Amino acid sequence: MEENRNQETDFMKETIKQRPLNRKKLIRRTLLTVSMAVIFGLVACVTFLLLEPVISNRLYPEEEPSTVVFEEEPVEEEILPEDMIADESEMNPEPTQAPALEEEQIEQVLSEMELGVEDYTSLYQGLSGIAREAQKSMVTVVGVTSDMDWFNNSYENEGVISGVIVADNRLEILVLANISAIEDAEALRITFADSREYEAEVKKKDNNTGLAILSVNKSSMNPNTLEEISIIKLGSSAVSSLLGSPIIAVGQPMGMTDSFCYGFVTSMGTDIHMPDSTYKLVTTDIYGSTDATGILINLKGQMIGIIDIDNHNNNMKNMICAIGISELKKTIENMSNNRDIAYLGIYGSDVTPEINREMGVPFGVYVTEIDMDSPAMEAGIQSGDVIIRIDDSSVENYKDFVTYLADKRPEQQISIGLLRQGPDGYSGMKLEVVLGMK
Repeated sequence: MEENRNQETDFMKETIKQRPLNRKKLIRRTLLTVSMAVIFGLVACVTFLLLEPVISNRLYPEEEPSTVVFEEEPVEEEILPEDMIADESEMNPEPTQAPALEEEQIEQVLSEMELGVEDYTSLYQGLSGIAREAQKSMVTVVGVTSDMDWFNNSYENEGVISGVIVADNRLEILVLANISAIEDAEALRITFADSREYEAEVKKKDNNTGLAILSVNKSSMNPNTLEEISIIKLGSSAVSSLLGSPIIAVGQPMGMTDSFCYGFVTSMGTDIHMPDSTYKLVTTDIYGSTDATGILINLKGQMIGIIDIDNHNNNMKNMICAIGISELKKTIENMSNNRDIAYLGIYGSDVTPEINREMGVPFGVYVTEIDMDSPAMEAGIQSGDVIIRIDDSSVENYKDFVTYLADKRPEQQISIGLLRQGPDGYSGMKLEVVLGMK
């Protein structure tokens, strides 16, 4: 019976065989999976790169540097011709009798006016204190250039100049320096008043004067350095009382770091003519180095000029001179804010009342010269033209012209109104100019 059961169930037994592996199909699926993973990864990566800055800026907005603005100089009141005429009472004042002084009183006054050694010591200590306070604003700029010697050994050349701290825009310390002597440097390092050294970059340069604004990132600076240094105060080189006044040269007037010396302003009548600008040269009786760099300050510790030895008189090669700060302020302000400086390319001068009366030249800016291939030349401006208007602003003198142009930007189109002399006298013209960049 048992045997019959086994025989009945034998037909139900079967063997399950594994289907043979299809390798082509497996490879295809693997490649498809890998491809999809790569595609999704690329999409996710691109999406992250595009959205990350937006999200980061919203969650952690990047701090923007503050705008650097220098105070405008007060305009000196002009003395009118009628104010220069004195009336009869002023021309013939009633005589006043001076009070009589006894000989003893005269001797006492004269003795009180005598200065002793202590007085001179105190005087020069006061001057030294002003200079040392200003040195907190001075820096040493080192330009480093790599070179090879005769034996193919590499070494570094270092050019050293003096600079001055002019602004702090919250993110950077800004230094003004004439970098003409180190413009080919591969790297710049700045040493501050506390003797600490930091890497610096050129933020903006003015090709006219060779001046540049160098920036040092505040996040890289030691807190002690930020406490030790100070920003120089800008004075005025336009005041008529500056001639003959005492000044101090600080920086490297003697060609050595942290040197300073005293003297007087001897002249301010020389103009330095450059494209689209004119600067005043401040000369002194300070005998310094032909490699001098630094600044001139008044007895209030204010900077009145930046030392420039390229424009001195050939007969006074060792006398310290400087470019007056008044005409430089707008340029320094634009460079500090990383603004490109507009370029027109003209040299000009004021039309004085004498020239207007004797030669019949209209008042305005007389164009004396045009730079070759400049925007001015391309627009058709010529030597001898008299510029009387920029856009909607009238131009009465060269200072007005420079001021209006300083507020313009490269690639900006401006309208220039001018007068050009012809057979029948001066006739008006209007030219459109696209400004370039210095």
